Amino acid sequence: MGDQWRVARLPQDLCVAVEQRMGQNFGSLDALLTFVLEELLREDAAELDQAEERLVAQRLRELGYI
Repeated sequence: MGDQWRVARLPQDLCVAVEQRMGQNFGSLDALLTFVLEELLREDAAELDQAEERLVAQRLRELGYI
């Protein structure tokens, strides 16, 4: 996404638990959080696309095209 970084404050015990559970899959907490946040953005975009698609279909039905 970019090469600029921000710092986030998270509870120490949460970070340790996540590192113990998922650290071997991602290498670092930063990598895991980056992946999770990117996936959330992608899912939001997909949900928005589906909502827009439903709205367009509804309007087409109302106009008698479907």
